[in-house]
Amino acid sequence: MKIFLAGASGAIGTQLVSQLVARGHEVVGTTRTPAKLGALRALGAEAVVVDALDPESVAEAVARAEPEVVVHQLTALSGPLDFRHAKQMAAATDRLRTEGTDHLLAAARAAGVRKIVAQSNALWMQRTTMRLADETEQIEPDPPADLRTSVAALRHLEAAVTSISWADGIALRYGGFYGPGTSLSAAPDAGMTQQIRQRKFPIVGGGTGVWSMVHIADAASATVAAVERGTTGVYHVADDDPAAIAVWLPELARVLGAPPPRRVPAWLVRLVAGKGAVSLMTQARGVTSDKAKRELGWTLRYPSWRTGFRDGMA
Repeated sequence: MKIFLAGASGAIGTQLVSQLVARGHEVVGTTRTPAKLGALRALGAEAVVVDALDPESVAEAVARAEPEVVVHQLTALSGPLDFRHAKQMAAATDRLRTEGTDHLLAAARAAGVRKIVAQSNALWMQRTTMRLADETEQIEPDPPADLRTSVAALRHLEAAVTSISWADGIALRYGGFYGPGTSLSAAPDAGMTQQIRQRKFPIVGGGTGVWSMVHIADAASATVAAVERGTTGVYHVADDDPAAIAVWLPELARVLGAPPPRRVPAWLVRLVAGKGAVSLMTQARGVTSDKAKRELGWTLRYPSWRTGFRDGMA
């Protein structure tokens, strides 16, 4: 198939280009940065510069590519996780998930695209219970006020993509990425890795927030499976070992050769970083990815972050 990959130069985008090309697909990959065109071409993609917030730029690029499938991996998230400035850091990604999504959908419809696959996030499932969430459940409808805009952007993306009638619309709720090219890798300049080594990523309160993680190569292989076999709806993409932060963060620090993480009371983090940070660190729910395995035939290379942290960070 011919695939238009928006956000091809990001961590999952580069993995996707390699995996899609290896399976015989033709990929047109976008980037905001002309300096990244060469790297995408070296991976086997036709590379183009596109401003995803400019509807004319998007429409022209999609029309020229004439793809059968559009894959939406647009974000502006880079560098370390900074809870003090989370709202400002997320603003550009929020626009990509709202305006950018709408531009891609309009362009795809005009070009006769038959499938859309878009990136969502599994960290903000509704907090009514701590059991693992499946795809019948929704993104949190009442998040903390300081993260309301960002969670609403995810809800917009999912609703817009999965409600189209002219093509299959698929939203993939990914777990937390780790591995090469992400902010959580063995690279010395990886943002979250630096924070962990400097003891700037603490366990908040009891560290009871349950995070579902996924190696970046596994996230990409699930996306390829969705491109090839997915049907309209939502799929969770995470490993089989959801765990509380108090469990996985100390183990990650050990693997990285870092000192143990600090413990910080929730009330202090609430004062400094807001309720959203505390909610994410103490109330997040894990997810189950049984649907993706069953319907997409997806197989994890790293079924648990325990082996993934040890063997898949470099």
